[in-house]
Amino acid sequence: MPRPLSQPEIDEFRDKLCDAAARLFARHGRDGFTLRALTAELGVSPMTPYRYFKDKDDILAAVRARAFDRFADTLEKAFAGEGPTLERTMRVGDAYIRFAFEEPDSYRLMFDLTQPGEENYTDLVRAATRARRTMTEHVRSLIAEDVFQGDPVVIGHVFWAATHGAIVLQMAGKLDCDFGRIREATMRALYRGFAPA
Repeated sequence: MPRPLSQPEIDEFRDKLCDAAARLFARHGRDGFTLRALTAELGVSPMTPYRYFKDKDDILAAVRARAFDRFADTLEKAFAGEGPTLERTMRVGDAYIRFAFEEPDSYRLMFDLTQPGEENYTDLVRAATRARRTMTEHVRSLIAEDVFQGDPVVIGHVFWAATHGAIVLQMAGKLDCDFGRIREATMRALYRGFAPA
């Protein structure tokens, strides 16, 4: 019978397991990911992951929750810096794009994948909700300062949709124009569109 593990040991191995799982999901996709491959990657017995997670979907939810938390940390840090709200908001946009291109596998796991019964994974729901909130909080500040007018959630989602669309097209090699120019033109149009009449 395996010896009882301390909480730090559990946390450390869960992190190690999630790191390996993230690499395998990136390499093989959700359908190509197997617990057998994960245990081989970690050099542990086939039953070891079940000491830490219920099943493959539980592992995927944990990997995605960690990605959402890193993403939210990045955006929150960008907005928390010094300077006027508009400047800090632009830093949030820069941080979003940097995260997407520096961690493309995590970005795809976050936004291009839906798990059945996703609402049953409380940590994933918490992390995804935090990430979505992070993408609209700076919009509330811009509305309070009369830079924008309208519903902050709708405005945040419009910026998100535009940014995500450009990122996905760039990642797929489908843009015939420089990404920076497309982003600049899109943001200019959106800022004008949401400015007070």
